[in-house]
Amino acid sequence: MTAPQRRNPQTRDAILAAAFELCHERGYAAVTIEGVAARAGVGKQSIYRWWPSKGLLVLDAFRDHLDPRLATPPAADLPLAGLPELLQRTAALLSDPRYGRMLADLVAAAQHDPALAKDFHEKVYRPNREGTLDRIHRAQRAGELRDIDPDLVADLLFGPLWFRLLLMQSPPTPEYANRVIETTLAGLRPA
Repeated sequence: MTAPQRRNPQTRDAILAAAFELCHERGYAAVTIEGVAARAGVGKQSIYRWWPSKGLLVLDAFRDHLDPRLATPPAADLPLAGLPELLQRTAALLSDPRYGRMLADLVAAAQHDPALAKDFHEKVYRPNREGTLDRIHRAQRAGELRDIDPDLVADLLFGPLWFRLLLMQSPPTPEYANRVIETTLAGLRPA
């Protein structure tokens, strides 16, 4: 059995940059492996060797180009203090023209691409959800939130932002995120 070929970092970066740019310029549906290969100056075989589908390629391009300022903030000393910041960062990500539409397209494509759905879940959803649930658990242990299902709390906080992006095609604004935070946390704090 032969060892898998290692990715040349310059080729990898060129491919991911091309995929990100094309997706941003034209939208996910118009991106093709041929177009990415032409923009990156590589053969299609190089792309297919490392990414078996367009969805997996675009997902990696999204993750590779994600602005580090939008990544999950470190946990605050006071658990509840970190949740509003996390919600604001999520709203900023979803409303950023470089990322919001691409995320919406990836979520839509994942409905029909099991490999993309699995990678999206493992690389994007699960790490963010685990960080959120950790904050919720800590806030509950500190008596800052009522002791209700942490998954439900996470859904109540983040669901409205995704609803705006995916169904209303109206990315959440910082003001909207603040209203979600205030309204939801008002109902979740202990009596």
